[in-house]
Amino acid sequence: MAASTDYLDFILDQLSNWKTVNTKRMFGCVGLYADGLMFGIIAKETIFFKVDQTNKEQYLNAGSETLKLFKNNSIVASFYEVPIEIIENADQFVLWAEASLNIQKNKIK
Repeated sequence: MAASTDYLDFILDQLSNWKTVNTKRMFGCVGLYADGLMFGIIAKETIFFKVDQTNKEQYLNAGSETLKLFKNNSIVASFYEVPIEIIENADQFVLWAEASLNIQKNKIK
């Protein structure tokens, strides 16, 4: 199920003081890109950010779940749900987005 325009607009507004975020619809989801790298995915009115060993613990501590795609609920273990209290605090949201983008940048070094 694709994200609604209202939800996508809200997410982009929360990130608007950070950097230009581009979107791309794919597989019923919306990919979030900055600096040409995908750092987030919106699926079913939920946003997920890229995780690795540097930030996964904060997601687990917040009770976040992994991204599950398609009808068979395939798990995408490298993306975790962003807690609502983080989304609602634009400053914190940007920090979490930056950490996820840095994971992608470090992968291409």
